[in-house]
Amino acid sequence: MKKVLVLGGGFAGVEAAIYLKKQDNLEVTLVSDRDYFYIYPTSIWIPTGDTTKEKISIPLNDLASKHGFEVIVDAVTDLKASEKIVTLQSGQVLDEYDYIVVAMGQDKIKLKGIENTLSICGKPEEAEALKIRLDELVEKGSGKIAMGFGGNPKDTSAVRGGPAFEVLFNVHNMLKKKGIRDNFELIFFAPMEKPGQKMGEKALVMMDKMFGMTDISKKVGTKITSFEKDGINFEDGTKIESDLTMFISAGKGHSVLEASDLPLSEAGFVVTNEYNEIEGFENVYAIGDSASLMGPQWRAKQGHVAEVMAKNVAYNIFQHSQGMNSKRSYEEHLNILCVMDTGDGAAFVYRDNKGGKMIPMPKVGHWMKKGWGWYCKQSKLGNIPRIPGM
Repeated sequence: MKKVLVLGGGFAGVEAAIYLKKQDNLEVTLVSDRDYFYIYPTSIWIPTGDTTKEKISIPLNDLASKHGFEVIVDAVTDLKASEKIVTLQSGQVLDEYDYIVVAMGQDKIKLKGIENTLSICGKPEEAEALKIRLDELVEKGSGKIAMGFGGNPKDTSAVRGGPAFEVLFNVHNMLKKKGIRDNFELIFFAPMEKPGQKMGEKALVMMDKMFGMTDISKKVGTKITSFEKDGINFEDGTKIESDLTMFISAGKGHSVLEASDLPLSEAGFVVTNEYNEIEGFENVYAIGDSASLMGPQWRAKQGHVAEVMAKNVAYNIFQHSQGMNSKRSYEEHLNILCVMDTGDGAAFVYRDNKGGKMIPMPKVGHWMKKGWGWYCKQSKLGNIPRIPGM
């Protein structure tokens, strides 16, 4: 029986472990520095109090028990991929595995003063801290709130802008329901000229309309130089004053992988082929945010792409273990797909090589995303069937 080691407990790692165990004759161990799987797309509702970290988390032991893989809760500190040797923070060394799947995610680019910001895409505790800070401003009755995201010029796929828009619109609607929206100034900021351009030109026009309708000001197209406790400084000498700053920094290669012997892109992501294999490293794969994403300029690292990679790698590993040469590629599944929630509705966003579109879904869109969160949790626990392609 072949043994597979999965490094990472996010969307890519958990999906890989689940689907590897669907194959015959594979022993699977998952290593994660957290003892739970966190459903990041639904964390947008933590700051406004519409959900909690506990409600959108699944204990890894529950997933392991349901699907039959082993879990080690520990942090990876060293990876010698050519020798298939993994060292953990506890000092434990893992070196008896036939296959390794690297799904450790990514690190964040750290701008000067980043400690003065909080991120909805950072550690789960940051989302809870956002709620505390927001509650304090609501109690005060007024304030200035700035939310935005950054880019990585070395890899345009490593940008997460959608959650910034979602939290901002959700905060707008929360303040509106409380009858204090007029007492708050909401500002969106980003260094690129056209933030959200990956969604397509039509989507950009609609986003501008949404900013206008919600009275959210914006500052785009100027490099961010630093963050302070009371705001954001820009290269043109201007400053946005802010009582609460949320900033989603762009991704870069994971520090453990940057120190490993794996081949890396300029941005520090593991270079793979379309089957997530790593040239020169037999039976070692990289998926999800850890992998350098191939494809067009508009490509983006998203959870559904990570899960496609995970399912494919599970298939590819099983075929290889049986002496078969059948492989599945992720390239044909590259697209941008999301339901961008606003708190009182949503917009369906889709982008592929033919272009992009954003379709407004008042009211029903919000409940569709809520429903997806429920589906994600229950289907991973095996309580309901998985929908093909989801």
